[in-house]
Amino acid sequence: MNIQGVVAEGFEPVRDAFVRNFEVLGDRGAAVAVYRDGRKVVDLWGGTKDADADADGTADADGTGSEPWTEDTAQIVRSATKGVAAAVPLLLHQRGLLDLDAPVASYWPEFKAGGKDRTLVRHLLSHQAGVPALDRGLTVAEAADGVSGARAVAAQQAFWEPGTGHGYHAQTFSWLVSELVLRATGRTVGSVLAEEIAEPLGLDFWIGLPAAEAHRVGRVAPVDPPESAGLLKTRPRRNVSEAYADPDSLTRRAFAAIDPQPDENDPAYQAAELPGSAGIGTARALARFYAATIGVVEDGARIFTPATTALAARELSSGPDRVLVVNTRFGPGYMLHGPASPLLSPASFGHPGRGGSLAFADPESGIGFGYVTNAHAKSVTADPRPQSLLRALRSAL
Repeated sequence: MNIQGVVAEGFEPVRDAFVRNFEVLGDRGAAVAVYRDGRKVVDLWGGTKDADADADGTADADGTGSEPWTEDTAQIVRSATKGVAAAVPLLLHQRGLLDLDAPVASYWPEFKAGGKDRTLVRHLLSHQAGVPALDRGLTVAEAADGVSGARAVAAQQAFWEPGTGHGYHAQTFSWLVSELVLRATGRTVGSVLAEEIAEPLGLDFWIGLPAAEAHRVGRVAPVDPPESAGLLKTRPRRNVSEAYADPDSLTRRAFAAIDPQPDENDPAYQAAELPGSAGIGTARALARFYAATIGVVEDGARIFTPATTALAARELSSGPDRVLVVNTRFGPGYMLHGPASPLLSPASFGHPGRGGSLAFADPESGIGFGYVTNAHAKSVTADPRPQSLLRALRSAL
């Protein structure tokens, strides 16, 4: 396996684990990056830009998939987008432009319909808003038009009294955060991210991919781990399996808020501003982003003050998740360390992406971590490939 990039002395175990992800765990094209105390210590990439081919560059029968993953290849990261998007409302809060304890309706009056009048901004960010699903799933065009999603979640009757429980807002998070930011600032999440965070930090990360960058994006595809992976064939708990199998369950309905499922390789979908699911970027950008949430990166830039860093890692909801049907923990936009989503330590905050991607910060060790892949497995929150990288990273610290 031809792995490109560099690792600082002492972090060689991360490179070894990254190689193993291709040789044993079925990666096709991927990248991993790590910052420690604001300095880049791991920056690796390998495989093919298109998941349609084997990682060694062997093309499929139709000839697709043979282009190699390069230093600048970017990738859709699904729900790992949520952690980057969450920095926008937190930055607004840091500047006194958004009150996390204010009712959402004070910014967005239409949202108080359907029993949601007491929903606070912090409820919206921590998956307590009570609208993880819609009575009617939106088409892909509606999901991306910047109007229909906000109207739908505003009109939706809450599935529980906001603030009294939590459930993962897999798709509706996009429209909730987008409209909140738009009402508070008159600007979109993607534009605030680009102008206030990505450009100053030099991040190759977009919510709403510019057409000029589309050539950089790898092609994703669903994959099954090879038999050589030796992964235990564990059977999900019955209640989890039933929730995903039942088309009427809140679990299935939450993930079907866009129906039919979008083609993530479609340039139109990649260009849409969907801060819950359609962010595109590099592992390097994710690692640098999270490093800048907990301190100063190499050129002196940072995103959060120490108070906002502490807020990002503060638990706002925990326990049984009404959508994922396991115990989860959330801060304001961030998934926190726990059995369902193991990160580096109990202090870590970040977000996985369904199918494999993972990015987070760990204030205790000064780590910013990013992993992206074009080979989407069936995992939701704890894919074995980034977990292998985390074990190697722990051994190097």
